[in-house]
Amino acid sequence: MTERDAEAPGLARLAGLIADETRAACLLALLDGRAWTAGELARHAGVAASTVSEHLGKLVAGGLLTEERQGRHRYVRLADERVAQLVEYLAAQVAPQAAARRPRTLRASSAGSAMARGRTCYDHLAGRLGISVTDALTGRGLLRQDTGFALTDAGLGWFDAAGIPLTATGRRPLARACLDWTERRPHLAGVAGAALCKHALDTGWCVRIGSERAVKVTPAGEAALSELLGIDPVALR
Repeated sequence: MTERDAEAPGLARLAGLIADETRAACLLALLDGRAWTAGELARHAGVAASTVSEHLGKLVAGGLLTEERQGRHRYVRLADERVAQLVEYLAAQVAPQAAARRPRTLRASSAGSAMARGRTCYDHLAGRLGISVTDALTGRGLLRQDTGFALTDAGLGWFDAAGIPLTATGRRPLARACLDWTERRPHLAGVAGAALCKHALDTGWCVRIGSERAVKVTPAGEAALSELLGIDPVALR
């Protein structure tokens, strides 16, 4: 057995962890970067609490989730950015099929539109909002995409001038491309993507809407993104 063949059992186990509709629903929900209780995930997935608890145990044991307990509550979240990247990438592969299915209700249609317009992908911005920001950074020479994502010197200066600190932690890259599952194009992730998303939420440029990952750009956010990146407010609505 070659060294690569030796990786096959681990890859099969990983694929098996994700290859369940309830576990997949939990992983997608946790892409919002927040910690969820087992009860919240059970309601989201439409299954009994006992059922989701068993699934969460498998995901924690498999290293895809981490858990912590506070009193009677058990909270889980994605283990790290690499897991989020994997889930988002896999979701991008099935997006065309999902798009072909018409929403059954007006509420589902509205929720889908909101997610496509703007959402969080773990801890960075995605959807048309994420793509608009990425394109604006690139167009202004602040971000390079030719040989992978990389901030230019001007880009580093832009983040500093905007009051958005870039604090590197561990091996996480400063800038990384993440395939957007609705736009089918890469948006900005990594330390820079996370810092920009946090700043947008902390300053009120964006607010979360509904119980999913959707975010909405506020009037203050439209003004800030127009001034700092030249983004047309109409493109953010």
